[in-house]
Amino acid sequence: MYPILHELLRDRGGEVLFTCFGRWHLGYLVLIFSAIGLAARRFSRMDSKKLQRRLDCWSGIAFGMYLLDFFLMPLAYGYIDVEKLPFHVCTAMCVMCFLSSRNPKLTRYRGAFAMLGFVSNFVYLIYPAGVMWHRVHPLSYRAVQTLLFHGVMTGGTLLFLLFGQTIPDTRDILRVTAGMTLWALAGNILYGGFAPEMNWFFLVRDPFYLLPETAAPFVMPFVNVGLFFAVQLALRGLLRKFRAGKDSVKDA
Repeated sequence: MYPILHELLRDRGGEVLFTCFGRWHLGYLVLIFSAIGLAARRFSRMDSKKLQRRLDCWSGIAFGMYLLDFFLMPLAYGYIDVEKLPFHVCTAMCVMCFLSSRNPKLTRYRGAFAMLGFVSNFVYLIYPAGVMWHRVHPLSYRAVQTLLFHGVMTGGTLLFLLFGQTIPDTRDILRVTAGMTLWALAGNILYGGFAPEMNWFFLVRDPFYLLPETAAPFVMPFVNVGLFFAVQLALRGLLRKFRAGKDSVKDA
């Protein structure tokens, strides 16, 4: 059974490879954002109770996809990739969005988790570096899983921000962003002996290797907190305008 599944899921090369903003990448983006647009249109017509159930559902789907990947990785690659542990911001926010939708003690931070989850997954959806680095066929399991997972996370977090009941508080956004940085730092230290190049949340080296190798670990934690916090503040401002406009339409 293993040889059959491995042959089906393994990385495939060939003449056609997944490239950033190539035809296949653009095709994935069109499909993903079309699905998000259709979902947003349906959500806008739902009553509050049904809408809340749908908003609670997406985090479970994303979390299920994340767990399923751990079972399929040995079949696809012959090993479990330590990079998939929840220390990168995309996977960490997948776990925290799921937990905060089911644990009342984390409910307060649910919007902040969704905000950071949207920003990080959207960026990776636009620039899926891991897929390009492995140079695989666009229909390989690695490409399909990566684009689909980040698409579900991008869409789910965006829909939660647009149609959820609250707008995340500025202090909570800062706490979640700083907490994510400390969590990724702990992962880099903990697993550094296993893989010296471990670079969760890009705290050891920046994504484009622009900073000197000796300076990057001391600079990147502050860059990440500042940059992600600033982007989320701008997004929060847009979100408030969207909510205000939606409320004015209802009142009219």
